[in-house]
Amino acid sequence: MNYVVTARKWRPQIFEEVVGQEHISKTVKNAIINNRIAHAYLFAGPRGVGKTTTARILAKALNCKNNIDGEPCNKCDTCNSFNSSQSLDIIEIDGASNRRIEEIRSLREAVKYAPTTGTYKIFIIDEVHMLTTESFNALLKTLEEPPEHAIFIFATTDVHKVPLTIISRCQRFDFRRIELDAIKNQLTKIANSDSISIDDQALTFIAKKADGALRDAQSLFDQVVSFGGKDIDATVVSKMLNLIDEDIYFKISDAILNKHYVEAYEISKSIYDNGWNYIDFINGLLEHFRNILTTILMKDTSFVESSQQVKKMYLEYIDAFSESDLLRILKYLNKVEKELKASQNQKLLMEISLSHLIGLESTTTITELIKNIQNGKFPENAEKKKCPQRIQSINNTETGSIERREEKIIITEEKKTSDFEKPEVRNISNVDVNISTEESSLINAIINELGGREFK
Repeated sequence: MNYVVTARKWRPQIFEEVVGQEHISKTVKNAIINNRIAHAYLFAGPRGVGKTTTARILAKALNCKNNIDGEPCNKCDTCNSFNSSQSLDIIEIDGASNRRIEEIRSLREAVKYAPTTGTYKIFIIDEVHMLTTESFNALLKTLEEPPEHAIFIFATTDVHKVPLTIISRCQRFDFRRIELDAIKNQLTKIANSDSISIDDQALTFIAKKADGALRDAQSLFDQVVSFGGKDIDATVVSKMLNLIDEDIYFKISDAILNKHYVEAYEISKSIYDNGWNYIDFINGLLEHFRNILTTILMKDTSFVESSQQVKKMYLEYIDAFSESDLLRILKYLNKVEKELKASQNQKLLMEISLSHLIGLESTTTITELIKNIQNGKFPENAEKKKCPQRIQSINNTETGSIERREEKIIITEEKKTSDFEKPEVRNISNVDVNISTEESSLINAIINELGGREFK
């Protein structure tokens, strides 16, 4: 027997097998069971999520002679004739190649004839948004009052191109993007049936690359199997799809905590050498810091779409960053993404941007400063953010050199501590602010500690 691609081999034949569209499957099945069948349906949604498949199952179920709880039996003559593309009562046409008004006129004539063996004569029009305006207008009257035996099922990826006069005459169903875990579960089932070994990280790579489209995920799965054989791991998938290594994103976040500027140039060189797209890298970095932010806010990884191994790595950042710093980082990366699109030298811009990102200092608010003073933690006893345990502290082994990160001052043999002057603080007594006497005294304590003038 000739080879059949996974997307065709595993195409659902009943509503129960449709992945990630339970809200539609249940509604349509109940309509069949309760005999509340509409004369026109419109299935809208992104590519590869089951629109055409659901339309075919619905058509089979409506004409099936042994319908069981709204599901087609796939055993009767009607079901078998459709599965072998020989049915005269279920007509499937492509809107892109039958978009002219002449084809729609022929369709209107075909609607008048009764079905040969089934109960209904069903017309499935895929990519219906490709029809011309004149074709839609010619279909209006037939669609509004069709014969009792005629049912129309439309499928489209661009529902906004379908006239409202058509949409209002149909029952509209919006298909969702399929969740990451649902795609991974389906790919695991396929791999097990074909005796293929594939790890969780590799499945995550494929599912994320598919971007919610199960058909895309199945096509990528076929490619990966052709490349790696029966034993597939994350390295094979990453190499075959030329994906950006997720460890690079963790190196960036670690470099920010350690102020390790060399990583900016090493990572930029790695992106260039591997032929990765700089904009794709920035988008991945945005998602990385978004994942850190949600992990800190939720204290878990429930909003992170990744493998279990990567989720454990995100949990180590719970006490490493503040929410305000992560928002600054996300805003900065969003700005860098726009600049990259217009840059003539993306590699240079990436090096500069990553250096600025690593150099961003941690911030604090006046409220936090006041709270620290009240708790006796300012300025020398204030708590510092905890770095992940896997981040090794940088030991400076040069003779006579001591790094004092908390004050951002490096003391060397050539310049002693006494040589440093306290920073000048401007007189802000004329600033019109509305604060209490207690807050004023606390702020004065901060300013006096820095060598400034009294705040009044």
